[in-house]
Amino acid sequence: MSNSNAGTHTLSSYLTGYVVALVLTAIPFAFAWAGWFSVRTTLLVVAVTAIVQVVVHLVYFLHINYRTTAKENLLALAFAGVLIFLMIGGTLWIMFDLHYQML
Repeated sequence: MSNSNAGTHTLSSYLTGYVVALVLTAIPFAFAWAGWFSVRTTLLVVAVTAIVQVVVHLVYFLHINYRTTAKENLLALAFAGVLIFLMIGGTLWIMFDLHYQML
């Protein structure tokens, strides 16, 4: 089985991804622990770093990019993202509606 992309999976690539993932994990913990900013700002930072961390994992660990990944795989990944968005959005919608109904 030949992989035309095998040369790009180097130790330095994995270490770079690991360090970036660690930094992106430490940032929200620092914001939540220190309490420097408002809750809204902290939640925004957590959400943004989570999205960036997903991209880092896709690029550095799963080696998904637009040049070498088959279009079907990218389409399946986009579909999974839409499903996750719908599940999280629906869950939040139900929880906020229940909260409103109980007031």
